Amino acid sequence: MEVRQYQAGDDVRAIDWNVSARMTEPYIKVFAEEREMTVMLVVDVSASGLFGSAPINKRRLATEVAAVCAFSAIAHNDRVGLIAVSDEVEKVVPPQKGRKHGMRVLREILETVPLRRGTDLNAGLETLLHVAKRRTVTFVLSDFFTSGYERTLALAAAKHDLIPIVLTDPRDSELADVGLTRAARLEERPLPIESRLVHRSGVAGARDGEDVPLAVELADEVVVRCA
Repeated sequence: MEVRQYQAGDDVRAIDWNVSARMTEPYIKVFAEEREMTVMLVVDVSASGLFGSAPINKRRLATEVAAVCAFSAIAHNDRVGLIAVSDEVEKVVPPQKGRKHGMRVLREILETVPLRRGTDLNAGLETLLHVAKRRTVTFVLSDFFTSGYERTLALAAAKHDLIPIVLTDPRDSELADVGLTRAARLEERPLPIESRLVHRSGVAGARDGEDVPLAVELADEVVVRCA
């Protein structure tokens, strides 16, 4: 605690009478504000995180981004916690301080083997609302290949400082021109091969020749010819 000379308008309740008596003029106490913040990481660990056409997949990218967020917080003596989510909550790591705890959070993101393959951000956001009683800074790391989470996201943003971070891959929006290739929707179940053959422009079904959209709703694995 420090002291400084009294100035007009200062709160007289903060006067340090011992120092004032020694210095023969009024001095007041200067209080340092406690700045302890909690950083929560809501990380999508669903099967789509295993995809990556770049040198790293989305799960590894999420870990690297989480490392920046976590160790920035730890450097300021803040606490860091984790909620790992697929279409259910896979792991909750309560917030703590320290580099060792930060490393544990990163290991959990990298090494968690989800029991479910899908994505439901509602599960993670609802858990955040339940376990974080005080205001936090929350980073949501996901490719956001899901829907129906908007209301829960708004509720969480009203209570916490919420920062969505969208994990993307170049092939999420544009297919490579590599001819006949095999692709997979990692979060769904496979179908027989006869149902999986499609063509990118025109997209003809393998069995009956009917035109179907490129995003075949039931297909787990599709064979596409990139234009």
